[in-house]
Amino acid sequence: MSHSHQHRPELQKAIEEIAGSGFTGVTLRVHDERGEWAGSAGTAEPGGVAKPPIDGYVRIGSNTKTFTATLVLQLVAEGAVELDVPAAVYLPSLGLDERITVRMLLQHTSGVFNFSGEVLADGTVVPGIPIPYGDTGAEWVANRFRSYPPGELVRRALAAPARFVPGAGWSYSNTNYVLARLLVEAVTGRSYAEELRRRILLPLGLSGTIAPDLSPEIPEPYARAGYRYEEAGEPKTIDVSRHNPSWVSGGGDLISTTRDLEVFIGALNRGELLPAGLLAEMRTPHPTGIPGMDYGLGVFVLTTAGGTLVSHNGATVGHAALMYSTLDGRKTLTAALNCVDDPGMSVATAFRTAQQRLVDAVFAGEPAELRAR
Repeated sequence: MSHSHQHRPELQKAIEEIAGSGFTGVTLRVHDERGEWAGSAGTAEPGGVAKPPIDGYVRIGSNTKTFTATLVLQLVAEGAVELDVPAAVYLPSLGLDERITVRMLLQHTSGVFNFSGEVLADGTVVPGIPIPYGDTGAEWVANRFRSYPPGELVRRALAAPARFVPGAGWSYSNTNYVLARLLVEAVTGRSYAEELRRRILLPLGLSGTIAPDLSPEIPEPYARAGYRYEEAGEPKTIDVSRHNPSWVSGGGDLISTTRDLEVFIGALNRGELLPAGLLAEMRTPHPTGIPGMDYGLGVFVLTTAGGTLVSHNGATVGHAALMYSTLDGRKTLTAALNCVDDPGMSVATAFRTAQQRLVDAVFAGEPAELRAR
């Protein structure tokens, strides 16, 4: 099923293989020198027959971080924010370590505890708020419509010990991006959703991207997100497409489409959203300890045999989204996946394999090992 006039059997074959590897459905959109191709495989819901909608909505998870980082960098371009100034200057009431700069938030080098929990180097699990992963999942299910104000998430994180001295390491933490969201609101005096619309969505015509805030709703059409868990020892499977996404505020809560993600990541890399100097800083790789996969400011910078790719991927219970671009923004890959998720993240390996399979199919050269985020 395709929305393009191109015949790209290798792309259709790739997504059909992915849909058969543990996912309910997959939608892929590719823009390259041959034009645009979009197709889908699998089904929109477990046990169904209809394919996932080509232009359907999806919860994009951590792809949200690239939007948030872009907003902060636009404020830097305007002189309203400085990257190497303590974040506490802009957020004075939170009690942040004054060694933490704005750059460290965007780069995940602040050392701030991740409010959704951490796994320490020795394997010790330090729990955070109830999330879909870990234990039986029943606690998250019971709390899935609860609202978490950003300030509460930050307070919970700052009550836990820091992972390391600010700037002394790299650790992926959703707390960094809740702080970035709060910084945008503090500096502009407007809501995150309003700034997103004003600065990115309206200029690029992204009519399918939504900042849901506390709303559990997702517009039709969308492929269903499933969740399998245990309650009182009994296995259960439910539709969790509707849930309050405030537990990943600023770093994982946006809803979008593969078309909007394609337009956004391409425009960003063509320099349409940031001046050249700041775009270069955004894409300056900082080591993460993951081979071939460094982090800039809100983007992963991937080293592949075929060249450098700028990317962010995201997964939120039962939904996932992929977003890749060449440095010139001329070739992009965006995808949406739906699955039946579970507390043990049993689909994680299939997700990593899917990323590799699609990058191999779309971009020249063999990519380095990819890791889901």
